Amino acid sequence: DLISLQEAIDTSTPAGRLFYTMIAAMAQWEREEISDRVAASVPIRAKLGKPIGGQASLGYKWEGKELVIDEQYAPVRKLIYELFLMHRRKKTVANILNEQGYRTRNGSKFSDSTVARLLRDPMAKGERRANYTKSTGDGKKWEYKPFSEWVIITCPALIDMDTWNECNRILDELEQKRAKPGPKPKHLLAGFVTCDCGNKMYVFHTGTAAKYTCKACKNRVPEDDLDEIFYVKLKNFLLIEMDKSKYLENIDSELSEKTTLLETVQSERGTIKKKMDRLLKLRVDEEMSKEIFAEEYKPLEEQLLQIDRRLPELHAEVDSLKIQQQSSEVVLEDAKDLYTKWKTKPFEERREIIERITSGIIVGKEDITIKLAYLPTFDPAHFQNGGKGQRNHRDS
Repeated sequence: DLISLQEAIDTSTPAGRLFYTMIAAMAQWEREEISDRVAASVPIRAKLGKPIGGQASLGYKWEGKELVIDEQYAPVRKLIYELFLMHRRKKTVANILNEQGYRTRNGSKFSDSTVARLLRDPMAKGERRANYTKSTGDGKKWEYKPFSEWVIITCPALIDMDTWNECNRILDELEQKRAKPGPKPKHLLAGFVTCDCGNKMYVFHTGTAAKYTCKACKNRVPEDDLDEIFYVKLKNFLLIEMDKSKYLENIDSELSEKTTLLETVQSERGTIKKKMDRLLKLRVDEEMSKEIFAEEYKPLEEQLLQIDRRLPELHAEVDSLKIQQQSSEVVLEDAKDLYTKWKTKPFEERREIIERITSGIIVGKEDITIKLAYLPTFDPAHFQNGGKGQRNHRDS
């Protein structure tokens, strides 16, 4: 029994128990009312663009009640998309970031799941999702709300829509396959050729008469013919879509991003060096034990070494872009000479270019459709050293 000296509560009597039950019911009712009011205010605050809890995604930060770009981590977020388009592997991207000394905001190393989450987050392309998840209880997983309850708000974009779409298309393909990528291709267009019946086409017999073949409908196209058609398409793709003004705009944009990234890395190095000096002073003054010092100092030392290895590369990239900027006429002339240099380039370089810009190749009985979905920033390192089909060729 409970007997309160302050309030008129005495659960040893029927009336006291009734009064206690009524007070408990009122408290429960008030708690649920508050919960409902808070829940109702969340979508309203979200639609107004106000923060509703949680940390902003990497590359962004809250200044008061406004979401703005975080200049310190925005270059790292952009670099994640660039590396993924280049390597098409989440784990590889995470390893490269860690090896180059980059860390998350809490100082942790990047993992493949972190890379995947950041690639999937549409905030980078200018769409912030809010009110789209809910907790299932303490310590339990979060789950998505119905799509009708989601709030989509525009925000500053870090990358263009095409880059985000291409990265997520690659992620979708990897998830559908549920398997690690196979061995490196031996044929230039392997993996991109699809029959109009929907099945993939492969080269089953090598040699002068090698053909991409569909096992289902026996549709065939000679490998040499398809390579020649793609060769002509690539020339038109570059010379039509890459004019001088656009090329210079791409160079200026990339130079600005690399310069910002270089400044960010240099700033991060200064911060790490200060932390190391502070720890060293504490150790010299014997205010920190040897064991704790080693535990705190070693990760910082490792990160500093990684950054020191990365800095010369960044300086070289910035210098290279400055040279490209100053010699744009020469570079554009090299692009125009691509048609004559393509076949002299190593297989690996040509394959890398194809993987960057090709969405798919559909082979029909009468025509061939080549889909080029992504136009990368022109890189002279790729293009400076670098049809007779029986079917009609269609662009897409």
